Amino acid sequence: MGDTESESEQIRLKCIRKDGFFTVPPEHRLGRCRSVKEFEKLNRIGEGTYGIVYRARDTLTDEIVALKKVRMDKEKDGVPISSLREITLLLRLRHPNIVELKEVVVGTHLESIFLVMGYCEQDLASLLENMPTPFSEAQVKCIVLQVLRGLQYLHQNFIIHRDLKVSNLLMTDKGCVKTADFGLARAYSIPMKPMTPKVVTLWYRAPELLLGTSTQTTSIDMWAMGCILAELLAHKPLLPGTSEIHQVDLIVQLLGTPSENIWPGFSRLPLVGQYSLRKQPYNNLKHKFPWLSEAGLRLLNFLFMYDPKKRATARDGLDSSYFKEKPLPCEPELMPTFPHHRNKRAILATSEGQSKRCKP
Repeated sequence: MGDTESESEQIRLKCIRKDGFFTVPPEHRLGRCRSVKEFEKLNRIGEGTYGIVYRARDTLTDEIVALKKVRMDKEKDGVPISSLREITLLLRLRHPNIVELKEVVVGTHLESIFLVMGYCEQDLASLLENMPTPFSEAQVKCIVLQVLRGLQYLHQNFIIHRDLKVSNLLMTDKGCVKTADFGLARAYSIPMKPMTPKVVTLWYRAPELLLGTSTQTTSIDMWAMGCILAELLAHKPLLPGTSEIHQVDLIVQLLGTPSENIWPGFSRLPLVGQYSLRKQPYNNLKHKFPWLSEAGLRLLNFLFMYDPKKRATARDGLDSSYFKEKPLPCEPELMPTFPHHRNKRAILATSEGQSKRCKP
């Protein structure tokens, strides 16, 4: 009976160099990876682009970590390419404002793979939904500076995140903000190779993506950064489109109608002919943020340049005089602490606003 059980539990893999299969000895099943059984799942805290995320305790060290289960829904031949990309990228990245991949652990089945990430107590989407009073301008500056530092590091390492939004920004109880969820991120090379334009959650999607460009640069992250800065300042999403057509219209209403004059190459974008753009000659950012300083408006306008080549870089953002004028950015350690909403939330309960924010 015992022999039959061990036979059924054996893992057999196909040989690459010759025909046939080989059996993996029990002691080699996990390779060098630890077992997920060494982690106690405490509660579900969210769902990334490619997997469910749990708050968990490492039973060996007692450390609280985030445990992200890799989605294998449609995979027959190993790990999804998106997850391999995320693992490969995160293993390369070490920066205080980028979420840390500590290790990869495995379950009893070949398709059970988990990423062990550094744990952050909050995500900004949950905070924005639940905060009794909005972030002050000094706190907004503190958050945005940290995101820009993480972005500068990514872009210097030739990585585009491609899904920046408030729900992918995490914050520790010590006020440290980290960019997370690299399921759509790509390493890029020069010259740029074509990439699918169906990336970046709609509300944060740059106009060149909406108009079908196949050339993606770090400027798509910078447009999303502008949307995040505006959302933190206004205490609500800036461009909450319900469809791609609506999203383009909201952008035009806010910034005016693009043209060849301000955006060379605009008329040659693949989907331009599919949109009937309203004639709107004005930039309305100043009307949207009448209380914002000249330096703040300059930064927003720089991040919202239609022409990706003229759009602010992360370095430009960090150098902005907006962060050098009063109110000055507060120090991360002085950021307020908040109740841990994600840990109290029922497993499937998410507020309508947050679920909309997270939709691609």
